[in-house]
Amino acid sequence: MNRTTKSMLAMAALGAIGLASPAFAADNVMQACGAKYQAAKTAKTLPAGQTWMQFLAACRASMKPAAAAAPAAPAKAAAPAKAVAAAKPARVAGQPTAAQQAMYARERQCGAKWKADKAAGKVPASMKWPQYWSACNKTMK
Repeated sequence: MNRTTKSMLAMAALGAIGLASPAFAADNVMQACGAKYQAAKTAKTLPAGQTWMQFLAACRASMKPAAAAAPAAPAKAAAPAKAVAAAKPARVAGQPTAAQQAMYARERQCGAKWKADKAAGKVPASMKWPQYWSACNKTMK
């Protein structure tokens, strides 16, 4: 094999790997949406006041594959372990976990106590919120 053939084979292999990667797919969507945005901007067909970020969000939503948008068909006969896993709600990216939600609730409760104790003069002048929060959080766990 000559050098050119080896280079072409190597590039083809890297290209195949790159096409399968999520980062490459995201870059393609970004490029496609960028081209659409520039074309719409040039043609002056963008809605008044629409920003690039708003356009990109709408463009990405329109480019999602139909398979991902369609809900998955329920399994007819699932094993018990699969049924339990299917019954458990899927966590949406960007949404807090149950542990994080519990921590946020404790923080809100301690915040309310902090304000009440501070107003009543029960908090020493040297104590700041982080110290109060730490002590309050320990008692609520």
